[in-house]
Parts: sequence; structure tokens; C-alpha cells
Amino acid sequence: MRQIVLDTETTGLEPALGHRIIEVGCVELVNRRVTGRTFHRYLNPERDIDAGALAVHGISRESLADQPRFAEIAEALLEFIQGAEIVAHNAPFDLGFLEAELGRCGRPMKLAERWPVLDTLALAREMHPGQRNNLDALCKRYNVDNTGRELHGALLDARILADVYLAMTGGQAALQLAALERDVGASVVQPAERPTAPLKVLTASPAEQQAHEQMLAVIGKASGGQCLWPASVPPEPAA
Repeated sequence: MRQIVLDTETTGLEPALGHRIIEVGCVELVNRRVTGRTFHRYLNPERDIDAGALAVHGISRESLADQPRFAEIAEALLEFIQGAEIVAHNAPFDLGFLEAELGRCGRPMKLAERWPVLDTLALAREMHPGQRNNLDALCKRYNVDNTGRELHGALLDARILADVYLAMTGGQAALQLAALERDVGASVVQPAERPTAPLKVLTASPAEQQAHEQMLAVIGKASGGQCLWPASVPPEPAA
């Protein structure tokens, strides 16, 4: 199974108001393993960045002046996510911006109709109702290291989200078990092999047998002759 963990940074919150993507980051998972393949681009939005958005990601319009426009990277992005499930935190936000950008460059489409989508925010709310479920809160809950996340960044957040998603859905133990099962091609539980040599049978010595008979006699007397083991128990003396 191939999955693409995806995140975007934007000039603001509303694509309907003309806000644009300024960074897109993707991390590839195959059979719940981080493969090391990524897709990452900074983009020139050709517009100003809202102060609130700038405070979140710290990316200025000036720093993006020489970066490509979305239309220039659209084909490469679509090729990278082709055939995969998209994993995103608050997926409607990211997909809404991507669809708006694709529409601007003449490639209108509904991504959720072409690719399966897993929204980790919706999953977290289902698993932890009534709790904070933003990415920082989930990192704390699942002991995922996010110490390098002073500001948001699309590729950084996609990498962190990949770790959070794996932890939420079974962690590395499930990953390793699945991989082992795939490698052996069957259940990882293997039947024990019986030894080929005949088993050695030990018998009691005459002294041990005599001690055993004496103990059975003691038990028989104490139980009023109700001992269940086969033994010759002397009868009780007549009163």
C-alpha cells in the first residue's frame, strides 16, 4: 500500500478569497514504511501574505520571489501522488487549496474523487473526543519528537504527521509485524519442531518406589482409605 502524507502552507485561510499555496511537502509511505522519497517545493504566490499566516510559517513574500509558480510544478506533484492514498491533517483545507490551484492552471479536479483520502484530524477526533487534536497535541500524546517545529513548514509537518499517523494507527510494532508477515509469506507463528531422537524415559529406583509406597500409605490412612492412587494400603487396625 502506497500513501502520501501531504501538507501545505498558504498566504491565508480562504482559497475562495484568492489565497495561494506557498509551500507543499509530501512524504511517501509504502506498506507503512517511510521510504525516504519526498516532494517539496516553495512557490511564488504572486500576492501578499496575511500577517496571521506569516506569524505561523514565517515565510515572506520577498523570500519567494524567485520560486516557481504552482502551474510549473503541478504535473510533477500529480505524478508524485499518483496511485497513492493521501494522508493529511485537516484534509479539506489542503485539498481545497490544491484544487483551487489546479483550477487556476486549467486542471480542475476533485482530488478526493481520484484518490482515497485519510483525514488524520477527523481520525484523531474520533479516537480522542473532547481533546485537543492539533499536530502539537498529538505529538505530545504519542511521544513524537517535534522539538524542531518552532514554525510550521510543509515538509517538516508532513514528516511529523507521518510519525504521528503511524503511532495513531498501530505504531512501529504493527509496522514490523506486518513486514515480517509479508517476508515469510504467512503467519509469523511457526509450529515447534518435534525432536527426531526418541524421548528418554526415566524410571524410579527401588528405594524411590519404596518411599513412594510409604507416602501413599500415609495418605491412605489420613484419608480413611480414600486414596485415589493405586497402592497397597495396609488396613486400619481394629479398634
